[in-house]
Amino acid sequence: MYAIIISGGRQYKIEEGEEVLFEKIKGNPGDKVDLGEVIFLSKNGDKVLEKEELANVKVKGEIVEQTKDDKIIVFKYKPKKGYRRKQGHRQHLTKIRVEDINFPGKPARKEAPKVVKEEEKKEKAKAAAKPKAKTKVEKEATKTKKVSKETPKKEEASDKF
Repeated sequence: MYAIIISGGRQYKIEEGEEVLFEKIKGNPGDKVDLGEVIFLSKNGDKVLEKEELANVKVKGEIVEQTKDDKIIVFKYKPKKGYRRKQGHRQHLTKIRVEDINFPGKPARKEAPKVVKEEEKKEKAKAAAKPKAKTKVEKEATKTKKVSKETPKKEEASDKF
């Protein structure tokens, strides 16, 4: 089961037990948090897109750590003017372990294993053993072959001048 949520203006695809980096969320490591708005949910192949059902979905997680992203360099300049500005930036991030995606809606769809009866197996074997019926194209092809194999008859001399 996975869900797509919106948090901090970004969309994240999350699954239970997965650790995800979000933009800064207030809290200390070990705190429980409810993650953002759910916009899509897939459970055992069933897709949930209806807003009424998605409003009931709760995604809970635990803060693992507060950290920073890699440094990026912001460099501004104007050629031939001597204007140069160099600035670094490290984005604050929160690492969260997704613990539970709670969906109180439709129950999970459970498919029973497909059991093939012996009678069905026998019928399939019989169908495979029967020769296939020839199509019209195949029939015409065999007719033309027969005609071409025949030796041409000698015409009698009376037919000739």
